[in-house]
Amino acid sequence: MAQGSARHNGLGRVGWRERLTIWRAMRGRAAGHPRSDPQPRHTGRVARGRQMAQGTFLLGGYVIEAPGSSIWALPVDEDASTVDLHGFDWLADLVAAGTPEAEACARDWTFDWLDRFGRGRGPGWSPALTGRRVRNMLDFSAAILGGAGPGDADRLFAAAGRQARHVARRWARVPIGMARFDALGGAVIAALTLEGLSDELPALTASLGLEAARRIDAEAGLATRNPEHLLELFALLVRVRSDLIELGHEVPTPLDEAIRDAAALLRALRHADGGLARFHGGGRGAPGLLDRALALSGARPRAAPALPMGFARLSRGRTTLIMDAAPPPEGPGSVDGHASTLAFELTSGRRPVVVNCGAGRHFGAKWRRAGRATPSHSTLVLDGYSSARIASADDTVSEAPADVRLERRESDRASGLIAGHDGYVLSHGLTHVRQVYLSHDGRGLQGEDVIATLDRHDEAIFDRALAAAGGEIPFSVRFHLHPNVFAETSEDGTAISLMLKSGELWVFRHTGAAGLSVEASVYLDMNETGPVPSRQIVLSSRAVEYATRVSWTLAKARQTPDAVRDDHDDGEPVLA
Repeated sequence: MAQGSARHNGLGRVGWRERLTIWRAMRGRAAGHPRSDPQPRHTGRVARGRQMAQGTFLLGGYVIEAPGSSIWALPVDEDASTVDLHGFDWLADLVAAGTPEAEACARDWTFDWLDRFGRGRGPGWSPALTGRRVRNMLDFSAAILGGAGPGDADRLFAAAGRQARHVARRWARVPIGMARFDALGGAVIAALTLEGLSDELPALTASLGLEAARRIDAEAGLATRNPEHLLELFALLVRVRSDLIELGHEVPTPLDEAIRDAAALLRALRHADGGLARFHGGGRGAPGLLDRALALSGARPRAAPALPMGFARLSRGRTTLIMDAAPPPEGPGSVDGHASTLAFELTSGRRPVVVNCGAGRHFGAKWRRAGRATPSHSTLVLDGYSSARIASADDTVSEAPADVRLERRESDRASGLIAGHDGYVLSHGLTHVRQVYLSHDGRGLQGEDVIATLDRHDEAIFDRALAAAGGEIPFSVRFHLHPNVFAETSEDGTAISLMLKSGELWVFRHTGAAGLSVEASVYLDMNETGPVPSRQIVLSSRAVEYATRVSWTLAKARQTPDAVRDDHDDGEPVLA
């Protein structure tokens, strides 16, 4: 993750108090070996692991070619090195690659870290990053020790245990958020895994349960409003619960309650293809992680809250739509927040259709900032403005929509959402209202976007903005498409056909005074080595009056059957 991520807020620098607890931990009694052989609990990215093993690295938005080099010898600045490397997330990628070269890198780079930094020297010793490193060291210890020499196991587990003791003493001083769970989670996993740390286990598991219950609201979820953060925390809590049961320990009641609340939220935040909605810095989630965690959690399905984590969901037939229907996070916890109010994503079966560009932090500061702006989301945007400001000084969200409202509508034919936000009132006097209706068979989506003044005060602001803009205020309604969607404009320019790899054909049309075009876009996914080119549908118009509306439809073509056998990622689609 790039510097500035909410997960690692305040993690780079290590103060003198931290150094003191590190020094004490290094001099303390080492923990023993694992009670049983640790097993990986999450999977990495095969392509990324093979690239690293061959000497190609993506760090801080830059590709570094360094075949044969240790990952600790790369020419990167300390901040990028601290966040991207010292958490040892790369171990999962190397193990997933499964090649002898990758396994050798996992072993050599781990012991090289112990040589360089293992006694508490250098960066990467904040409790959050140390806790994350301990989890990865233990989870992938079998791969690290494959082919290792005599005494290497003792050295690895002693180092992990000492780091865990440091984290156990300092986790409570980590800022509230995912960084605190990284720290506390690492200490808990070490206490569950290593002999000699069992005295720490009761207090740590009780603290984890209380922290989770405090931070996971049954409806609002996490304050960051990042669905992938919630998934990662859920997977950690489920893992701890499973290990406690296996070892014969009692599961704290707050831990169980937090797991049940998180499970209900996550079920409501997933699309028809199983992936999470990508909002506020979150991605789709590691493949299979949510299904595995739900199966292991013991949490039975229950009615979802009315507005889970601030998102509204429509699901009919094989189609899901998830809309951001609440203000973005603000304050210190908003450094990953996006100006995405009223943006939506649409998925048909296994195929994402309309998406948001995503979080660009993996590709450097410029892409990270671009991905957070309103034009990178599938919603209406006034040209040159986002619905919220991203402060350049500290990356937090400010001047965000304060009044976001939502109503649900039901008819014999469709289920609908009517939502509005005031993010453009202060600057232009305009409120954005969006209506979307998904037909009960899931084959058609009907929408309308309106920008309008609501009272005389708004009209005065609009008049001033209109005069300053030369008599018209340009705006656009954007629909970013997944890279696997092929878009083609009709000969008369009135419609755009969208072909999915499943063989489904969707058609986009609009009414009103707006220009229709297909333009370049990007899809930002940390599983890729760079931004992936894609396309977007753009409706361009101008506001010259107190109310302007643009209506549109996105519907399956008549020749597209309701059931499509979508067995292959590539090649010709097969229709059922």
